[in-house]
Amino acid sequence: MAESQNFVKKWYIIHTYSGYEKKVKTDLEKRVESLNFTDKVFRIIVPEEEKIEMVRGKKKKVARKLFPGYVMVEMLVKKEETLEGIGHKVDSDVWYVIRNTAGVTGFVGIGAEPIPLEDEEAVHLLRKIGIIEKSDKNKGTVIELPYKVNEKVKIIEGPFENSIGEVASIDYEHKKVKVMIDIFGRMTPTEVGFEGVDKL
Repeated sequence: MAESQNFVKKWYIIHTYSGYEKKVKTDLEKRVESLNFTDKVFRIIVPEEEKIEMVRGKKKKVARKLFPGYVMVEMLVKKEETLEGIGHKVDSDVWYVIRNTAGVTGFVGIGAEPIPLEDEEAVHLLRKIGIIEKSDKNKGTVIELPYKVNEKVKIIEGPFENSIGEVASIDYEHKKVKVMIDIFGRMTPTEVGFEGVDKL
């Protein structure tokens, strides 16, 4: 099934039993291959990010699940226009295979109908887990960020997590953002990595 005007690639979230995410990913990849659904189901990802943790006094990289109990699946789906707007229909055979994979409890959606992630949500998630490169050094492209200088943002990691501030400057070379936040009534600059800041 070639991608056409009526068929688009979309990311879906499937819910699994906690602790079964990797097994579901492996089993699903095998089933997709054996049933020859590789033209309908593409990438299957357990969303994880690397964290540095202290283990017995030493720094160690640890993969932490961003959403325990969830797996991302990229599929080719049919775009349908209805009275409610544009919808996306998952192939019934693919739906059946995924739904009946051991450890899967269902799709994220309304009722039995899976709802795809918005494209922006999917890109944000894929960047966060390092699937999409944030920059292409060979081409010297500018990193696309959801916020700009002077815009209000929320810090989502580090000692000032959940603080609201204003972007003072963006350092593309070191992938840092300088955010002015209110500390004890004084505007104070703090530096945060690109992924540690979210647009309000």
